[in-house]
Amino acid sequence: MASKEMVNGVAAAETITIGGDLTVNRFGFGAMRITGKGIIGPPPDREAAKDLLRRVVAAGINFIDTADSYGPNVSEELIAEALYPYPSGLVIATKGGFLRPGPDEWTPDGRPEYLREALEGSLRRLRLECIDVYQEHRPDPKVPYAETIGALADLQRAGKIRHIGVSNVDLQLLETARAVAPIVSVQNRYNHEDRSSEDVLEVCQRDGLAFLPWAPVGGNSNLQRHALAEVARAHKATVTQVALAWLLRRSPVMLPIPGTGSVRHFEENIGAVSLHLSDSEYEFLMRS
Repeated sequence: MASKEMVNGVAAAETITIGGDLTVNRFGFGAMRITGKGIIGPPPDREAAKDLLRRVVAAGINFIDTADSYGPNVSEELIAEALYPYPSGLVIATKGGFLRPGPDEWTPDGRPEYLREALEGSLRRLRLECIDVYQEHRPDPKVPYAETIGALADLQRAGKIRHIGVSNVDLQLLETARAVAPIVSVQNRYNHEDRSSEDVLEVCQRDGLAFLPWAPVGGNSNLQRHALAEVARAHKATVTQVALAWLLRRSPVMLPIPGTGSVRHFEENIGAVSLHLSDSEYEFLMRS
């Protein structure tokens, strides 16, 4: 059952329970942008990045999404430096299966032996003995997906993963993964402009899987931007806030994870939580 609460003066989103035992506010933080240009290397100001992470937690956000490929390794390292020992109830979800040959370069690697190595690295950097939610980052066309997920299932049985999630999957791959192991979440690209994962979202809503939309703002086309701006003017809000508020309204399993390297931008993003769209505004955006 969804609930509302106030955390440090910030209205928290409704809650969602992941995997039956992890209850978090339904507005998270994506920690990709706390790294350097091209998602490679450290940020320009390491202390500022850590201050941002502390502000995120102080605002009541208790779900942080990261990956070993962000930096690589930098995002996970900063999270531990800023937040360890972790406050009670904080869920850190990380991902493995994506290599970083260079800036803005991403190469999938779904080999079981690589995923085992990647998980051990994430455990060390995050200073954890078990990852609450470990997500397969990107299906590798060179490796049968059942083998990739099977490696994570083995690590789950070994007590190193609490729950398994998948990312960038279609319905067939999701079905393949669920035949191998219990899957608690899906992270796919989804926003007001790009709804190509609508069918996956519907399955997640039907079966109670958390849906983490990456690139959650979107709306870059003229039509999309005009529709979002029209609603934003009525609320004296930003287009970004309306895009995120629409996601929160779209489905009770939606868990947006907007990311930024800026406290100012983070404060703008979290304003979406208290922005309530009317039925007519929501339907207008659904049609746009």
